[in-house]
Parts: sequence; structure tokens; C-alpha cells
Amino acid sequence: MHGRPRKAYKPEEEAASAAKAVKLRSLQNQFMSNHHAKIYTKEAIDLSTKLLEINPEAYTAWNYRKLAVEDALSREESNQDLVKSVLDEELKVVESALRQNFKSYGAWHHRKWVLSKGHSSVGNELRLLDKFQTLDSRNFHAWNYRRFVVELTNRSKEDELKYTEDMISKDFSNYSAWHNRSVLLSSLLAKAEGFMPNEKIPDEYQLVHDAIFTDEDDQSGWFYHLWLLDQTVNVETPLLTSSWPSHGSCINLSGGAGCLNDSSSSKLTTSCSESGSFPLILYFNQAVGGVSSSTVTVDSELRGNEDLVWEPVSNKNSRVSSVWVARLKYMSSEPCFPKEYTVKVRIGNSPGIVSSRGCNFSTPYEFVFTAHVHDTVREDSQEVAVSWTDGFDIWDAQSKDLNFLVNLDQQMGLKWRQEAIEEEIELFRALSDSKIGKLTLARLLMAKAMISENGVKGVHYEEILELYNDLMVLDSSHYHYYKDEHSVALLHKVTSSTESLSRHLFRYRDMNNSVCLRLNNLSLSRIASVEKLLFVQMLDLSHNELHSTEGLEAMQLLSCLNLSHNRIRSFSALDSLRHLKQLRVLDVSHNNIGEHSVDTTRYLCSSPLSNSEWTEDEVGRQMTSLVTKYWDAYFVLRDLNLKQLDIAGNMIAGDEFYTLVPQVVPTLVWLNGHRVRS
Repeated sequence: MHGRPRKAYKPEEEAASAAKAVKLRSLQNQFMSNHHAKIYTKEAIDLSTKLLEINPEAYTAWNYRKLAVEDALSREESNQDLVKSVLDEELKVVESALRQNFKSYGAWHHRKWVLSKGHSSVGNELRLLDKFQTLDSRNFHAWNYRRFVVELTNRSKEDELKYTEDMISKDFSNYSAWHNRSVLLSSLLAKAEGFMPNEKIPDEYQLVHDAIFTDEDDQSGWFYHLWLLDQTVNVETPLLTSSWPSHGSCINLSGGAGCLNDSSSSKLTTSCSESGSFPLILYFNQAVGGVSSSTVTVDSELRGNEDLVWEPVSNKNSRVSSVWVARLKYMSSEPCFPKEYTVKVRIGNSPGIVSSRGCNFSTPYEFVFTAHVHDTVREDSQEVAVSWTDGFDIWDAQSKDLNFLVNLDQQMGLKWRQEAIEEEIELFRALSDSKIGKLTLARLLMAKAMISENGVKGVHYEEILELYNDLMVLDSSHYHYYKDEHSVALLHKVTSSTESLSRHLFRYRDMNNSVCLRLNNLSLSRIASVEKLLFVQMLDLSHNELHSTEGLEAMQLLSCLNLSHNRIRSFSALDSLRHLKQLRVLDVSHNNIGEHSVDTTRYLCSSPLSNSEWTEDEVGRQMTSLVTKYWDAYFVLRDLNLKQLDIAGNMIAGDEFYTLVPQVVPTLVWLNGHRVRS
């Protein structure tokens, strides 16, 4: 283990081990008898001590001693000297056990439990830890316990920070010391009392350079450097990254199942809904909670939107998410003439939006958009199947529409971040011949691209993509990781400017000039940058290497999605699509759905074993055997209002499955290009 080969036992060592096993079994039998009988005499407790001297990992023995201590304290609670004596004895037993096995989980947990009783001196604990950490400076049990003890004392975090520096100077490969340093600095930087990020983080880069350039192959310093880079790029407080509609945009809204066809409109995107509402989307840079009508104010003349209900878009059924959606009503029962409404959305004027890390949204933001409402209703039974090859017009490269539709990154405006990253880039170019050097340089360039002006981003992305291409060749054991990072960088490049994004945009004439984004044939294995694509209504991701649709749940306007010729293995990998209420066309043909007999991704969503609601569904009752067999497809498809589904070219595709699909999706009109109902 950890690179240390096992050595063969000598005959005398094997004999000693056998004798120890006999003694251990005898002690265990006697101990368990006392434990079951709840005997807490001195002799019984001494027996447990002997057992723990031989086997400090005997969790039951530690739990028994807790019960024995509680029994003694309940009888002698008023005698403080006796209470202290009982607890001090426990500390001695733990210390003896740790000398046998310094990595005993049970012993360290028991010592924490004893100290938490509040009758023992914690002053000796740091001195004891110094002795233990001299023997094994990297032991993470001791470092965890050290953090626990420091919390019980008045020892300052600054003193502990100095201690970690001393330990690192003795051994650069002390990962536990580096980790503890990151924990301490996170707390100190959050308080900003004498520890300003723009001053402290550059100093930390200098410290970790000594470790990295002393031993390039040691991972401890590299992990800390990655943590520092995260601190440099990311901000603690949550920010609004993008929204739909975006600030200054104009949208066309129409009623009924159809959309208004207004190809002559400029700076407009068309939206429609059978329910007479459209999604209002907020995309934050990190998961937040507390988004509600009290923290987000919507001012407009549109009726029925006084108390909007905000819902998090998350596959984890959590009330915390980076994407929040409310549906804004725009149609009433009364006939109305075409009218223009101004909608103003204000976020963060009232407290309550908090990140999952406990940071408040402290940067109020306001955006205004215009809604053109048309009382136009037409039936749309989708007489013709949607085609992904015909009916598309090239996006006008000179159009200014994207200036309104796309929210590009908010600049943090902190010069020190750019300067720190720039210095790191120049330094690590000297190590670009090694795998870790290339990886770190790619990460640094990506960080710089994320906080740079739009005009120079493309240059960085080209170099990043080249570095990941090199890494996929040099380090094949981590090929899939590099492939994912390459995909992320490529999508960031595509969305880094309106010019680059417009090359992939089209208008689909047969669906009222819907905005179509084509990202096909790019060898993508992962989805990213969706916060800049909230306006897209049709998305072509065909002929890529995607295994999952994770991330697409934020694209609430999606009505058509092409995922054909990818590497999707099950319907569970499509679970995020359940959040897309306007999705009508889905193509998952020529994937690997149903091909693998064992597919761990199938268990990313609920199964019949843990969810019985399918038995309450009419389809579930009438087609029980098929629902049980295809439960992952059932749980995904039943939440979609699809009119067109293509699934040919998958192992799951067959007559039996085709019998189930129209029953689960009663709105379906087209299946694999064939009409299933009028």
C-alpha cells in the first residue's frame, strides 16, 4: 500500500501472530459477554482495555467504554474529582491505543468524545499532538484532531497558519499540512481581517513555488496550487451570471399552441406557450437558495404576476441551485390587441439569497426587457416532422441581435487577479514539457481567458485546446478527463464572443424562425457554457461523444434537441431533460441506449424499487411488466410533452418498446419519422 511492498513473514513471526489471534478471540468472547450483560465493573472495563491494546480498531469496545463512562458519570455526577479521574483514564487508554496504531479511527473519535464532555484539560492536547506529528507529520487523523482541539482553545488561526508553514518547510510533500493551510486561509480570507486576497494569495504562490520546483513529481504542492488558482479566479459572493430575457432585449409572445411568425423583426426572439406564460431564468455563478418573490421583484403591467413562484432547476431535488425559473403570465381570458410591455426585474434589493457556502448575494442587479404580446392563436398539430437538414437560414453575421440575447461574463474588475495569473503563466511555461506542467498551464490559460477582455480570449483558447490535445496523447490513462476539459474549453471558445457564436447560429423557417444552435461534429464529450445559451430554441448536438445531457436543464426555451450519434447509454443519462417544459422534438437515434447489460448510469434516477408512484399511473397499472422493464425510459419520457421522438439505431429500439412509448407520451405524433396518431 502507498508504494510499500509487503514483506514475507518469518516462521517465528507467523507463530507469534497465531498466538495473538488466539488471545484476541478469547478476549473478544469474554468482552462481548460483558457487553451484552451491560456489566461495567472495573474488571470488565480492564478487559476492554486489554482488547483495545491488541486491536485499537475494535469499534464495539470503544462504544462499550462510552456506555461505561456514561454509567459512571450518572452515579458520580456531583463528584467532580471522580468525573475528571474517569475521563483522564479514558485519555490514557486512547493514547496507549494510538501508540499501537496511530491511524485508528475509533481511537481518535473516542478522544474527541472524551474532550467534548468538557471536564478535561485541552492544554496538553497540542503538546501531545506535537509528539505524534513528529513521528508522522502527514497523518490526517492527527491534523483533523488538531483542528478540533484548536476550536476548543483560544489559539489563533494565525498561529496555526505559522505552524503549517513550519511543517511544510520541513517536508514539502506534507499534503495534510497543505490541506490544513487551505482550510485556515479560507476562513481568514472570508473574514478579511488583515488577510486581503490581493495581498495574501500572491504570497502563497511564492510559497508553493518552492515546493513545486524542488520536486516536480510530488503532488502535494500541485494540489495546493490548484486550490490557489480557484481562489484567484472565483469570488466567494454569488453573482448573477446571465438571465433570460437579457437586459435590453425584446421578445415576441403569442398565445395558443402556435407562435407568431415575424421574420422581419430585429432584436427579437419568439416565444410561445400553450399555458400563456414564458420562463424567466436567472443563472448564478454558484448554487444559491432563497430566490423568491420577496428577493426578486418583477415590475410590469402583465396581469397575474404579483406572487411569482420561483423554482430551482436541479436534478438533485434540492432547494439550492445555480438556475432558478419562474413562469411569467402574459395571456388573459379577455381578448386583447397587440401591445408592448416593459418588464423590470430587480434582484438582491432585499436580503435572503444565500449561496450553499453561506455567502449572501450582495450585488443588487437590475435588468429590463420589452415584451410584445400578440393575441394570435393557431392549432399546431405538427403536420410535418421537424427536419434537421432542411429549412435553415444562415444567421446574419452583421446582426446586432446577439448583443441583446447573450449575456457575456461579468468582469470582476480586480486587476490583481489578472496580474497574478499572468505571472504564473510566464513561470509555468518553463515546465510545459511535463504532463503536470502542461495541465497547469492549460488551467492557468483557461483562468486568464475567463477574466480577460473578449477581444483576446480566442488566442488563449487555441493554446488551451492544443495543450489538451497533447495531454490526451501523452497521458492516455487520463484521456477522458482531458477530453472533457477540451470540450469545456471549446465551448467557452465558441461562446466567448458574439462573432464566434454567430457562426453556429441559424434560423429555422418551418418553426417561425426559431433560433437554432448547431454544435454538431465537434467531438464534444461534455456540455458547458449553457449560461450564454439561454435564448436557444433548437440545439443540434449530433455526431459528438456525449454520455449525458447534464447542464441542458438551464436551457428552458429548448423546443427541439438533436442528440443523435452520441454515446448515451440509457434514458437515465437524459434525466435533466425532464426540466425542459417546452421540449417537443427529441432525437436520440443511433446511441448506445440498452446496449450494455450493466449500466451504472441507470441508477442516477429513481427506480421502481425506491419509488412506487408508477403504480398509481394508468400506464403503470395497465402495462406493469413493460414499465418495470423500461422504468428509466418511463420516468424520463412521462414528464415530457414530446410531439416527435426518434430513437432508431439503439439496442432498446424494438416492437415491445415502441408499444410502450405512445402510451407514456400521449402527445406524441411522430415516432422514428412515422406518424403514430393524428
